[in-house]
Amino acid sequence: MPAVLITGAQWGDEGKGRATDLLGSRVDYVVKFNGGNNAGHTVVVGDEKYALHLLPSGILTPGVTPVISNGVVVDLEVLQGELEALTARGVDVSRLKISANAHVITAYHRTLDKVTERFLGKRQIGTTGRGIGPAYADKINRVGIRIQDIFDEGILRQKVEAALDFKNQVLVKIYNRRAIGVDEVVDDLLGFRELLEPMVCDTGLLLHEALQADKTILFEAGQATMLDIDHGTYPFVTSSNATAGGASTGSGLPPHAIDRVIAVVKAYATRVGSGPFPTELFDESGEYLRAQGFEFGTTTGRPRRCGWYDAPIARYAARINGVTDFVLTKLDVLSGLETIPVCVAYDVNGVRHDEMPVNQSDFHHATPIYEEFPGWSEDISGARRFEDLPANAQDYILALEAMSGARISAIGVGPEREQVVVRHDLLD
Repeated sequence: MPAVLITGAQWGDEGKGRATDLLGSRVDYVVKFNGGNNAGHTVVVGDEKYALHLLPSGILTPGVTPVISNGVVVDLEVLQGELEALTARGVDVSRLKISANAHVITAYHRTLDKVTERFLGKRQIGTTGRGIGPAYADKINRVGIRIQDIFDEGILRQKVEAALDFKNQVLVKIYNRRAIGVDEVVDDLLGFRELLEPMVCDTGLLLHEALQADKTILFEAGQATMLDIDHGTYPFVTSSNATAGGASTGSGLPPHAIDRVIAVVKAYATRVGSGPFPTELFDESGEYLRAQGFEFGTTTGRPRRCGWYDAPIARYAARINGVTDFVLTKLDVLSGLETIPVCVAYDVNGVRHDEMPVNQSDFHHATPIYEEFPGWSEDISGARRFEDLPANAQDYILALEAMSGARISAIGVGPEREQVVVRHDLLD
């Protein structure tokens, strides 16, 4: 059976958890391969709403094995809190597996993230302050703490001492903060050993054996294409690879194992944090989208910046990821609009760009070139077939499909689990 990947085609918050949940009962493993608790998935199951920050969405589906693989950075306090909260609501979390090679977010990572961002002032990147970037920086600098280190107190202490020798100099002498004690960090991390012991394994081997046993694996990206460290709007990006290529290095499975790439895209666009956003709206239209779509971050609660659909971004995501299918979410938010603008290209200093400009400065100064489509007033939340949608909604979807680089296989028409129009099966 294949491995299938889901990622975001914009700047995150597209509804990837919803798309994962749509496939959840038909897959055997759901794998988070990048990021940490800096991005949230909101999944609605009946009358219940679940906000997941670190855990894979598949943890809500009975019979599915959720996996946090080696490409993730893990805040153990957040992990424990989420597991306890789900257990209290009757969710079985015993199947969760965590890579021994995943890196750990420590207290000093969180502290450095917050003080560094504050120090940048107007040049802030817009991080969540949860220690993600500093943890990945330590990983690349080869001074990180891994999950497996928690099971060897001697190695753990050596690594924490080595890390704090330098980091305390930075905290005290540059940021005027107190030094962090080695003992407090080590004791804190050792306190999670009992929690982790039944979950930790070689997840790369686990997933390889799953494919050999004809199981289906679903990769769930944290963040999205335009926040990818290599392919996003650098430096206003996350610290990991959220695109399809990141699933291989972030899990230990080879690239050819993935044969279906599903990109989730909103019927409009949103972004949280700093960075260029060509279609961003600063008028009542932006406020309308924010209010109707309830555009506030699952993890941070920050209001999201809102704008119209950006077709060049969708085409870029299709090309970078090798997208086979788009899932279009939140189409219902557009109901009631008289006309719906779509960005089809950019104007940069009088020059038309049909694709994303290669130069970041050009993209920052890009002015969207819009094509307007007629809206619809009907309530579409009850639609379950493409033919059930108003003619103008159908035309809007077909237009987006034609200009986005891959077929639109499913359309979200409301926040609940069953409020989906499926045009093409996402697994067959």
